[in-house]
Amino acid sequence: MELRHLRYFVAVAELKHFGRAAARLHMAQPPLSQQVRQLEAELGVALLHRTTRRVDLTDAGVAFLQRAREILAAVDAANAEAQRIGAGLEGRLVVGCVGSATYSLLPSLARALREELPAVDFSFRGEMLVPDQATALLAGAIDLALLRPPVDESGLVVTSLRRDGLIVALPDGHRLAERKRVRAIDLKDEDFIVHAGQGRSVMNGLVLGLCRDAGFAPRIRQEVGETSTLVTFVAAGLGVAIVPEPVSALGVAGATYRPLTGGVKVELSAATREGDESPVLARALELLVALTHQ
Repeated sequence: MELRHLRYFVAVAELKHFGRAAARLHMAQPPLSQQVRQLEAELGVALLHRTTRRVDLTDAGVAFLQRAREILAAVDAANAEAQRIGAGLEGRLVVGCVGSATYSLLPSLARALREELPAVDFSFRGEMLVPDQATALLAGAIDLALLRPPVDESGLVVTSLRRDGLIVALPDGHRLAERKRVRAIDLKDEDFIVHAGQGRSVMNGLVLGLCRDAGFAPRIRQEVGETSTLVTFVAAGLGVAIVPEPVSALGVAGATYRPLTGGVKVELSAATREGDESPVLARALELLVALTHQ
């Protein structure tokens, strides 16, 4: 028994006429009649009462018609689902975000994904440091990472999205808040709040390098893992911080931001597993590129 036998039988059963059923199926009547008889022979039971004027269902035919419709509907649904998944319109995607992207790019991405791919199941993990993102990607815990390069692990593909300028986060009322721009050397005597060190944060190494180039070593008051905590500590007056410009979108009360001179920028990239050909992932990357190039 093949699916075509079920489709042939359903057409005849619904129209109660071989000629009209053959027309619906775009085939000749004799082959249709032959195929239905083969189906009955395989089942070992008559499904139809045939007369010169019409065709009626036997009791067995009534029961078989219901099941045949269910089977065909399930097959059609499976075909449609496979096509949607193949086109990237359905599926699942987990996105991990570095802190600064969590509060700037992630809301726009979530909105775009909901509008463009409403049938896709998306989940997000914010405030992730780069090493944790790389580990999660390789383990399959996330499918897409928004991070700050460099990424040292092999097996990942990194796509550049944009470059963000740097700003200085200051407590409200800080003496430097009166300036339009702040130089790195202006922070020489300040306590610093920085992201986690020991290779866990790209921003940690960048801030240390900026201070070194300005001729001093920063006096680090606190190392933190989350950008929201970093800005909260700044707002509490515990120190100052150098962060990517999108961090200002966090909107923590008590924190003021000023551009850092020097024109240094930090890259934001998307990372995926090498060889991951998920159609949903491909569509999400397209949306990311569009959002970051507006």
